[in-house]
Amino acid sequence: MIDYSLSRGVKNILVVRLGAMGDIIHALPAVASLKRSFPGAHITWVAESPWVPLLEGNGLVDRVVPFYRRLPRTWNRTRNELRTRPYDLAIDFQGLIKSALVAHFAGPERIVGFRPGIVRERPASWFYSTRVDTKSVHVVDQALDLAAAAGAASPLGGRTALTFLVPPGAPEGKLPAQPFVLACPLAGWTSKQWPLEHYETLARMIQERLGVALVFNGAPGSLAKLPLEDSRWILRHESGIPGLIDATRRAAFVIGVDSGPMHLAAALNKSGVAIFGPTDPARNGPRGGDFRVFRVAGAQTTHQRGATIDPSMRAISPEEVFAAVAIGVSCHA
Repeated sequence: MIDYSLSRGVKNILVVRLGAMGDIIHALPAVASLKRSFPGAHITWVAESPWVPLLEGNGLVDRVVPFYRRLPRTWNRTRNELRTRPYDLAIDFQGLIKSALVAHFAGPERIVGFRPGIVRERPASWFYSTRVDTKSVHVVDQALDLAAAAGAASPLGGRTALTFLVPPGAPEGKLPAQPFVLACPLAGWTSKQWPLEHYETLARMIQERLGVALVFNGAPGSLAKLPLEDSRWILRHESGIPGLIDATRRAAFVIGVDSGPMHLAAALNKSGVAIFGPTDPARNGPRGGDFRVFRVAGAQTTHQRGATIDPSMRAISPEEVFAAVAIGVSCHA
């Protein structure tokens, strides 16, 4: 049972979710529920510097404190910046020792996090004054459970119509003036990627049969050396996060794997396909939008950061993905 008396007098809330892109997006509905439940509270979010553009200007967070984990004296700098404001409540959505330390250094009255056995690194729970249990499977729902334990009311629209507040983005580079399909082929783990040769085959089919271009998006410098055998079928668009947000909003359809750009597309209520292999879509699948999830029967959930593409990803053919793309493009182009 949630003790809503905990919400009384809360004026300053600290959210700690350092990264990465998909994880920050998964926490947005929970933080939106905090904002709704504590409308007068000031919300500060600590995030690693590459992901700050996901939060600035989204109408949800009042202040973003960048965490530069590779710079000297990062911990002192972060602690000093956080201690310019007295926090009534801190919530560690990440569950790592480093995220718990960030929350601790802010000196809040309460720190809320998951209990041992659920928290990602068990010693992180030593810093929490409230340790939360959850039976939820999907990480979005787990984050909502954490916010509820901190005193937040149910999310706006309920859990079937979640609120993902994302900045508007900004154009970067050239994109087709006509409808296009967007894909981000890279992922944090190579094992979660779909083979480039599958993308090439799919791009040719999309162009020849639908008259639509397939656009690859990636961070600056990430796409130039991709070993594409025949790159004439794929347009390359390198950008930062604002450009990715803009390109995703403009795309007629999205092809994604279990990575931040796919979760961004779902948060933006796009239509697309999501290709899964060694990670479980029940836990990490798209929330929001209209996505068809592909995963072969018998695929093993390992969550291992493999350096080679998982066989279960190779087993999903370009032909079956094209069938879904053709339907989606005809409806949304």
